Amino acid sequence: MNQLKLRRLWLQLHLYLGLSVGAVFVLLGLTGSLLVFYTTLDNLALPAVTRPGSSQPGSPQTVSPQAILDKLRADFPARTAGWRIELPLHEGDPVLARYLKPAETRQLHFAPLMVTLDPHTLEITSERLWGNTVMTWLYDLHYTLLLDLDGKTILAIASLLMLISLLTGLYLWWPQGRGNWRKAFAYRRNAHLYKRIYDWHKLAGVYGLLVLLILVVSGLMLEKPSWFEPWIGAKHGLQHMGSAATPPEHAAAIPAAALSLDQMAVIALAQFPGSRLRWIYTPDSAQGQYQFRLYQPGEPGLRFPKTTVQFDLQGQLLGQHDYFADSAGDKLLNWLHPLHNGEAFGWWAAGWYC
Repeated sequence: MNQLKLRRLWLQLHLYLGLSVGAVFVLLGLTGSLLVFYTTLDNLALPAVTRPGSSQPGSPQTVSPQAILDKLRADFPARTAGWRIELPLHEGDPVLARYLKPAETRQLHFAPLMVTLDPHTLEITSERLWGNTVMTWLYDLHYTLLLDLDGKTILAIASLLMLISLLTGLYLWWPQGRGNWRKAFAYRRNAHLYKRIYDWHKLAGVYGLLVLLILVVSGLMLEKPSWFEPWIGAKHGLQHMGSAATPPEHAAAIPAAALSLDQMAVIALAQFPGSRLRWIYTPDSAQGQYQFRLYQPGEPGLRFPKTTVQFDLQGQLLGQHDYFADSAGDKLLNWLHPLHNGEAFGWWAAGWYC
């Protein structure tokens, strides 16, 4: 096959991939742009957090984890499995607690009950099921096309095809010969509209190629990390909250630990001086454990850090996991979400968090 026929083949492949998977990625781009501001937009639909005063029990940074758990257990006595409690990231944010496998949606891979609490009064300000709010519906549209686990597979395949589309576009653009590089970056202002549209397409692809590659590759690996973990030597795996095992539907209440969550939090933070407590996972069953997720300065993700400290049901220290002791493969997995949503590069890259 001569070079001209080969080029025509790549051109046809690039064209049809763009017309098919390109439409999917327009949808993903629009939904992803909104999800960059996921928590900010979602909080707009919630009652405003009260401002701390002398009579209030605490601020977002001093609110008692044990008091949060006691409130959840008192208001939701039938929810006997564990809670995932996210502490406020900014002043004015609520406490967010997730009950991963409520009876209403336990047949789905990930559709937790979401409860918000005012961090100053600990009053329940909302009770919602994942997928029943605008932003969580958009999240499922972006992450699974509303098709649960099947949607993840479809999007992973679409990502592979989009990667081929980007690489064929790079091949078609690549100038042949030293003298053609200037033309490759040229924009013909006075040319026919058709040629100007071609130049817009060409230059947008070239200048946006690095960003597009990061988004496509990170999105692909987030959808199907198991496809890549053996290749990169990852040991811990990329754990999504939906990966948690489904607890028994009528599980008995978890016995109280000898230590409170407040005491465990102090011990956990002492393991990594200078860290910040972000999440608390309580046991799903009598075989479970308490987990504290801490952010250490230098981790790529502030909202979902990877440093953890574990305790048994009695509150005894079991172990810890230091993000900075991870293998290169695990670090690569840990960077995927911050890279994909722009958090790794701060506000200017696309938003502070999602």
